Amino acid sequence: MITEYNVTGMTCEHCVTHVLAEVSAIPEVSDAALTLSDGRLVVTSTAPLTLETITAAVAEAGEYQVMPR
Repeated sequence: MITEYNVTGMTCEHCVTHVLAEVSAIPEVSDAALTLSDGRLVVTSTAPLTLETITAAVAEAGEYQVMPR
């Protein structure tokens, strides 16, 4: 299952690295990609993920906001 989100509040590649690390740590996530320029987060998972699950993971990385794309 592939889902897309918008992540706002990132200012550098360091932010991207931290967000990806937290999202990738979700057990159901098999792959994740994030681009700084447009904040596009693409998550591939083995099961559906709730927005709350993604939001919680991103919050662990810093003060970023997540919205469905």
